[in-house]
Amino acid sequence: MKKLICALFILFASQAAAQMKPSAAPPAAADEKESILTQETNIWDVIQKRRSVRKFKPDSIPESAVQKIINAARMAPTSGNQQPWKFLIIRDRNKINEMKEKCIERSLLRYNPANQKQITKEEYEKLIRTSLDNYFSAPVYIVVLTDNESMYPDYNHWDGPLAAGYLMLAARALGYGTVFITDVIPENVSKEVFQIPDRYTRVCITPVGIPVEWPAPPPKKNLEDFIVYEKF
Repeated sequence: MKKLICALFILFASQAAAQMKPSAAPPAAADEKESILTQETNIWDVIQKRRSVRKFKPDSIPESAVQKIINAARMAPTSGNQQPWKFLIIRDRNKINEMKEKCIERSLLRYNPANQKQITKEEYEKLIRTSLDNYFSAPVYIVVLTDNESMYPDYNHWDGPLAAGYLMLAARALGYGTVFITDVIPENVSKEVFQIPDRYTRVCITPVGIPVEWPAPPPKKNLEDFIVYEKF
């Protein structure tokens, strides 16, 4: 009997000790850690593979993907955390086409036969239209704006491009192409078509879509060309 009691005591003691030991990290936590490590590794691939894309497939983009891209853009640093941005999302094909036609109209105003190497106005328009057809082939356009009435409006011209950069990297991470457009689609055209109040300044407008093909990597200067240590 004594031997049985001792055996039971040892069994109960060992079970209690096991329950008191700190448990191992749950599988979800391990998976989360692995996911974070993978993302940190892949960010270098995203940076290396981002391209300026100017011709897109018509495939639609899920709203969840657009929201994810904008959410990344709003995480960019700003002066005094002022976050002066607005992101105007355009999907309406009629509005996109209207913007394209107004860009063509303004380009034709610059036509001067003396400067166009003897091409006719019709040929000139065809060249412009072909180029803009590519720019306007994406299913989504995002206008990146800054608020002139933000807390520190003098710093908007720094904060705005930071958000645009985050946006473009996030799009690339999801497999979409972008391009930082300024003069191809003049600011006054986008303001007119989308009725953007004067309170906002446009940083850029970018198409977002699946590229017809990813452009080849452009030549880059050597890293050593950019770095100076301590003093010039």
